[in-house]
Amino acid sequence: MSDHEPEKKAVALFYDGSNAPNVTASGEGDIAEQIIALAREHKVPLFENAPLLNLLAEIGVGEEIPETLYLCIAQVIAFAYKIQGKTPEDFSR
Repeated sequence: MSDHEPEKKAVALFYDGSNAPNVTASGEGDIAEQIIALAREHKVPLFENAPLLNLLAEIGVGEEIPETLYLCIAQVIAFAYKIQGKTPEDFSR
């Protein structure tokens, strides 16, 4: 067994409300640290889920997420809105 922590990974997504979310940044190690630091600096909510991260890390930067991840990513986006006290445009209850 290794006595060091696994290398940190991060993936950033962009969603404009009309098209499928796409990967805007992805990386490991120092790149992941930079992605996380930029997100914190700009008050972008962070969500940790290793299995989801591993799936997203397989998607190229600039590519849309596959339909198989729509529901999962929709839940992450809803979580991000909720913790910021926001609701999406055109949201009806």
